[in-house]
Amino acid sequence: MGKKLYVGNLPYTATEESLRTAFADAGTVESAAVIADKFSGRSKGFGFVEMSTEEEAQKAIEMWNGNEMEGRKLVVNEARPMEDRPPRRTGGGGGFGGGGFRRRDSGDNNSF
Repeated sequence: MGKKLYVGNLPYTATEESLRTAFADAGTVESAAVIADKFSGRSKGFGFVEMSTEEEAQKAIEMWNGNEMEGRKLVVNEARPMEDRPPRRTGGGGGFGGGGFRRRDSGDNNSF
């Protein structure tokens, strides 16, 4: 089974293909992913690479951790499982902000 690696401090120009190509020197790359912001589509500066064996993963860590890719020193280590997070609060809003609005009554002679 493959070993997943976290790759941090990626250049914002990095693509899944460039990540796959760079890590191929250490062995067989099962998958490569660059994490992007869902709204802008811009890279968040980190990603994941899955190597086919534990030995290849260790070689990739030794080869890339602390070395530069396009002028940025990469942080490469074994990926940790995603932790459970508490559910997000939904809804929102509560009440109306007071102030700035005056209701016009029939007896009010002030014009707006």
